[in-house]
Amino acid sequence: MSTAAIAALIVRYGIVMLFLPFSALDKIFSFDHAVRQAQQMFSPRPLAITMLMIGLSIEIVCSGAIVLGIADRAAAFVVAGYCALTAILYKQFWKPGDFFADPEGKGRTLFWDFLKNLSLGAGFLLLIIGTDGSGLQPFLDAPFASSHPYGR
Repeated sequence: MSTAAIAALIVRYGIVMLFLPFSALDKIFSFDHAVRQAQQMFSPRPLAITMLMIGLSIEIVCSGAIVLGIADRAAAFVVAGYCALTAILYKQFWKPGDFFADPEGKGRTLFWDFLKNLSLGAGFLLLIIGTDGSGLQPFLDAPFASSHPYGR
C-alpha cells in the first residue's frame, strides 16, 4: 500500500471514528439511554427504537463503506444528511432562550455542537466532490460507484 493510500485510509477513518466505533458502541452498550434520548424527538418508544436502529445502521454501514471505499460517495452523502438531521433534531440552540442572555448557557453550548455537526457533514460532502477538481459530476453519474481512494 502506498503512502498516499495509507494517508487516505487514516484520514477516512479519522472522519468516521466518531461514529464507528464510538457512537455506535455507545448506542449498543447504553441502548436504554439512547432510546430515551431518541424519545425526546420521537415519543412513542417503538418509533424511537426504529429511528435509533436507522441511525446505528448509518453509523456502522456508511462509516464502513467510507473507510473501505465501497460506494463511498453515496455513503458520505447519507452521513452528511445524518449529521445535518441530528444537528436540527438534537442541537436546537434556539429553544433554551438563553443564547444572547448567558454566554455560558445551554443555548451557546448547543450552538457550538450544532455547528460541529454541520461542519462534520460538510467534511463528508468533501468526500463526495473530491479535492481533485472533478466536482459533483462523478457522484451524479454513478452515485454508488467507488471513488477508489486507495488506487485502482
